[in-house]
Amino acid sequence: MSIDKTPAPATEPAEKTAAAAVPAVDPRLLVREQGFAGYLGEFKRKMKAGDLGSIPVVVGLLVIWIIFTSLNSNFLTAGNFSDMSVAMVGTGMIAVGIVFVLLLGEIDLSVGSVSGVAGAAFAVMNVTHGMNEILALVLSILTGTAAGAIHGFVFARIGVPAFAVTLAGLLFWQGFMLRILGDNGTINLDPDGIVVNLTSYYFSDVAAAYGLAIVVTAGYFLSAFFGNRRREAAGVPSRPLSEIIVRTVLLAVLAFIVAIVFNQYKGLPLAVVVFLAFLLLTDFVLRRTAYGRKVFALGGSVEASRRAGINVELIRISVFAIAGTFAAIGGLFVASKIASANQGAGTGEFLMNVIAAAVIGGTSLFGGRGRTWDALLGVMVIVSIQYGLALEGIASPVQYMITGGVLLATVVIDAVTRKTQKTAGRA
Repeated sequence: MSIDKTPAPATEPAEKTAAAAVPAVDPRLLVREQGFAGYLGEFKRKMKAGDLGSIPVVVGLLVIWIIFTSLNSNFLTAGNFSDMSVAMVGTGMIAVGIVFVLLLGEIDLSVGSVSGVAGAAFAVMNVTHGMNEILALVLSILTGTAAGAIHGFVFARIGVPAFAVTLAGLLFWQGFMLRILGDNGTINLDPDGIVVNLTSYYFSDVAAAYGLAIVVTAGYFLSAFFGNRRREAAGVPSRPLSEIIVRTVLLAVLAFIVAIVFNQYKGLPLAVVVFLAFLLLTDFVLRRTAYGRKVFALGGSVEASRRAGINVELIRISVFAIAGTFAAIGGLFVASKIASANQGAGTGEFLMNVIAAAVIGGTSLFGGRGRTWDALLGVMVIVSIQYGLALEGIASPVQYMITGGVLLATVVIDAVTRKTQKTAGRA
């Protein structure tokens, strides 16, 4: 039997195949090459895919302001705007911590009670027992950190659902607050103390507000510019300089308008400066650190995160500790606003407003999507509704109904967006 020794046809070299292949091009590069038409097309694509971002809440906020301004010309006066800005800080601080928890796809129902405990603990230590104000301030914040860590430990290590753990925490810490406040139930704070000054102090020099506007604008430009330089050096898509300049100009216009409004009243509120500082810090942690990426990863898939080597239990405990810490900080701002610690702190609709602020701002209830800046947008919506209705003399029950309707609409948008993204293959 003869064997065919004819050699098999030579295969085309891999180099030729690779050369003939069409190189993949990042679609973001094509968008920027097409100029305005490219960005418009990209915007339409995102809308169809359900990638709405902060657009709904920003549009909603503008609509709310237009409606209430048309009903009452005092709504957006410098004094009312400044008061709203200070009033939103306490709720906004606690909402920042809730954003961290929601990114895991969990919930914390105890933050209202924990905030009340922090305010009460500070008042008891500083006023009743004469402890140094700074030491009492630090210990009251650490009280919130410890409470959150306990909730996280029971949830992460023992396996009790976060809803049940924090619901129990809500009741326990509320009772603890009532216990340490005693029979009187109210402790007035030093009107000249650090805590009261958190919301009562204003930088009256006009240079403060304008200086902050310049710092924020310059900081954004430098961060975007050097970030692009790093991306270009790494060979990944980056924004063109023209786009960065346009974004910076828009931010500068907004920042200086706010500065002008503040300077028409008492000046730049200290509370707003502190709030913005915490927003910048937490945004950096979530977007620029390995820890932040782990939080997002855990919110996307617990099992995938565990297989990737992430310490799931540690991240969960730390996130609830962060929520407790911000609950305590927010509680001190709430106590500062009324210059006292009382039995009503953190009760009633306060918890719902905090959670609503995070959700309305754009943080997903399903986990894995959100920013700490969402807390700012959400609390602006809630406080704007409250102040607008109060100016019109509308009763609290109606305020609850309207806020509930806004929250429901936001959750519906979130659910529809998630469904659309799944359909588009982006979830």
